[in-house]
Amino acid sequence: MKTMIRKAEECKMEYREHMRDGDGTVEITNFIQGNSELNDKGRLFAKLTLKSGCSIGYHVHEKDAELFYMMKGTAEYNDNGEIRTVHAGDVMICPTGTGHGIANRSEETVEVIAVIVYA
Repeated sequence: MKTMIRKAEECKMEYREHMRDGDGTVEITNFIQGNSELNDKGRLFAKLTLKSGCSIGYHVHEKDAELFYMMKGTAEYNDNGEIRTVHAGDVMICPTGTGHGIANRSEETVEVIAVIVYA
């Protein structure tokens, strides 16, 4: 069985301005290098960093589902139209056919681990 370790400096960084019509720039640290690393059952395993005032706009997951694990900070989470406050340690699940968004309204940086899996 093949195992693999990817060092932190080998993870690809990307920056998305106004992600899903949100505010600011989201920093994305990609932990995988292609869908095959998730056995083609998903397309994202990453850390999302939202600085103060940054957000990912509300969007619906039509053909996949997304899971968030809140690593750091406090944020406003749009849970299918209902705004809820989430804190470090919380888990947010957005099943297929539902929508979500997240906004950092605090002064502290927010860090979220995100996984997107196919329906």
